[in-house]
Amino acid sequence: MQTTLFRYVGFTGIGLHTGRPVRLVLRPAPVGHGIVFRRMDVVGIDRLVPARWDLVEISPLNTRVVNADGVSVSTIEHLMAALSGCGVHNALIEIDGPEVPILDGSAAGFARAILDAGLRRQDAPLRAIEMLDVVEVYYGQAMARLRPARGHEPRGLRIDFEIDFVDPAIGHQSRVLDMANGAFLRELCDSRTFCRLSDVEAMQAQGLALGGTFENAVVVDGNRVLSPGGLRHPDEAVRHKMLDALGDLGTAGLPILGVYEGLRAGHAMTNRLLRALFARPEAWRVVTCDAALEDRLPGSRLKPADFAAVA
Repeated sequence: MQTTLFRYVGFTGIGLHTGRPVRLVLRPAPVGHGIVFRRMDVVGIDRLVPARWDLVEISPLNTRVVNADGVSVSTIEHLMAALSGCGVHNALIEIDGPEVPILDGSAAGFARAILDAGLRRQDAPLRAIEMLDVVEVYYGQAMARLRPARGHEPRGLRIDFEIDFVDPAIGHQSRVLDMANGAFLRELCDSRTFCRLSDVEAMQAQGLALGGTFENAVVVDGNRVLSPGGLRHPDEAVRHKMLDALGDLGTAGLPILGVYEGLRAGHAMTNRLLRALFARPEAWRVVTCDAALEDRLPGSRLKPADFAAVA
């Protein structure tokens, strides 16, 4: 069945790129509502911004959704990952600024608060997008692909990701993860956004990363990790890329059944992939989830112990 929050939950913080303080409140929403932002600081025009793939402005550094009146919300990917990973299908997100707070650079704070608030099952069946054919996009050395499960692969969502950076502190990393049964909480949600020290000045010169610190991002310089405490996982970078991918896939509007494969992919590639997906209706179908299929989705069978290893 579809789910929403049992009660509202609030967050305060700063935007990673704007550096501006912001307050955000997640509220329960009715059946079929989906994930929708409401800009509380906007008056006189439409302030509702659905978190939907066709409203995404392609950017390599974050995911930003913009409605027809030009009202936007940016850096939504970590919150979207937490909602998807915790199995929340309907929520109204009130926000008093243009950017979601970065918190510690991961999705752990959002996910923990969502589970503390609790989830309420709603009186409507959950539908999902099941892949029937391969859909893929390429851009330079990057690739993103969605395909059906094959042979022994379980019917659910699996994420395969590979990255390759010249900095030895990151280097070449790859990981494969079946997203069922609390895997998001155990394996991905605490992995933080990362950047190279050499990129910080360039981003700030473009008006980006103005709220970035060594505490809300993993900053590397060659073979050194400059953020206090070092890495939470030896492969934290690729785990964070997988977290981002889950959040960006959440803008599809329905859970996806299939395998997502990313090679040097980022926000822009995943959005290009969703645009390619919806341009090929023969490559997928919408199915109604029974109990067995629901068990295979991210957010199934969550329990407090799944947070045991989270920083």
